[in-house]
Parts: sequence; structure tokens; C-alpha cells
Amino acid sequence: MTHARATAEGTLGIEFCGEWHHPTPGTTFSVGRDADLTVDTNQYLHRRLLAFDADGDLWWMSNIGQSISVSIATPDGAYQAVLGAGARVPLVFPEVTVMFSAGAYTYELGVRNHAASFTGRDPQATSDVGDGTTTIGAVTLTPSQRLLLIALCEPILRGGMVGASQLPSSAAAAARLGWPLTTFNRKLDNVCDKLDREGVQGLRGGVGKLATNRRARLVEHAILSRLVTPQDLDLLEVAAAASEKSVR
Repeated sequence: MTHARATAEGTLGIEFCGEWHHPTPGTTFSVGRDADLTVDTNQYLHRRLLAFDADGDLWWMSNIGQSISVSIATPDGAYQAVLGAGARVPLVFPEVTVMFSAGAYTYELGVRNHAASFTGRDPQATSDVGDGTTTIGAVTLTPSQRLLLIALCEPILRGGMVGASQLPSSAAAAARLGWPLTTFNRKLDNVCDKLDREGVQGLRGGVGKLATNRRARLVEHAILSRLVTPQDLDLLEVAAAASEKSVR
């Protein structure tokens, strides 16, 4: 990465559903259910979840909610962070994607900072190996694990623009693949355990860890890390067609 001095005088742009919003230095711009940018009337979404403001030479994003974590990543997935309630992060990259989930819905914002102080690596820095597995950094997925992620991420991958997507249930994703629910859940556990060992937060089960929250966190990580991309949707169609043919 290369470094250059930033200034908050540059324009910060926040995109949601194809519409751009531009916070003004000296003011706080909020995002939530009842905010400067109202993303949805979803009762599970905080009235104000995010705040953008300029402090010194930098733009900052703060999680001002009470219980919703917020994921942020550069387009290449090289930089990622999870912001809990009360945390904030400087927006030093030219472009980041912000994702958060409330209830059954996942929301995605695009943030562009024309005065950013860092540039990242080549966004094509992913690799495929010849045995059918996919490697992103230290994480290797089997073909079936990759299909599971594609099925869970399908609404976002097909969205085409930054906005809101409904998270499929495990039963719906299993049906999309033609798998028994028990098989899907076992593979889901395997994927979550694998990523948990790599340090991905929010995927371990236990008291207070709802299944919906775990799936939402998995989807956020898969999208932001580029573990799956829109180009992978063809694999899902092939798998679904093969499953349908097998039951005829």
C-alpha cells in the first residue's frame, strides 16, 4: 500500500440503491431507520446505526447503534474490519463497501472518498487452483462449500447495485441446491468452523448466537472477501439443474 496525506475537504460519497449522498464537513451524517439516510423501515434496524463526520484531515465512520455489528472492506477484500457498537474507523481508502444485517435483511452501502490516503492491491488478486477448490489467502473452499456460499449470497450477487437483500433461510438455500436440510446444516457448520479458525468473527455458535446472525455474518464475510462473486452464479445454476434432473 502507498500512503499520501488526506484532507476532509474532499467529497465523501455514500451510495445506497443507486442514489448518492454527500456529507458536509462540520456536520454529522447519519444512516439508519430514521436518519439522514433512511435505508429501511425495518423494525430490527436501529434508528441511527452509522455516523459519518470529518475530524481533522480525515473522514470517520462510527457505529452508533446498540447491538448491530457493521462490516467494512475494500473492493479487493484485502482490508476488512468489523465495527461493534461504539467503534469508529477512519475512511482512508478511496472506496469501501459497508454491510450490516438487521432481522432477515442485509444492507450494503458503497462509500467513496476522493481524498483517501491509501491505495490497495490489485482487485484481481485471487487465485484458482486446478483441483476444483478456490483459494483466497489462507482459506480453501471445497466445491460444495463454495456452492453453499453462493446459495446464501445469491440475492446480493444478483442485486447488481448497492442496496438491501433478504437473507435466504437455510431451508430455502438447501432447496435451491437440492440438498437435504441436514446436509446443508452440516456443511454450513464446516464452513463456519473453517473460517472461525482463520479468525473470522461472529461465526461460532453458542448462547445468544442466533442461526440468522451467523448466516448473516457468513454472507457479509463471503461478499466482502470476494470468496464468491457474481461470476459464480453460473455454478449455482448448473448445480440446481443437475439436482432437478436427478429427481426426475
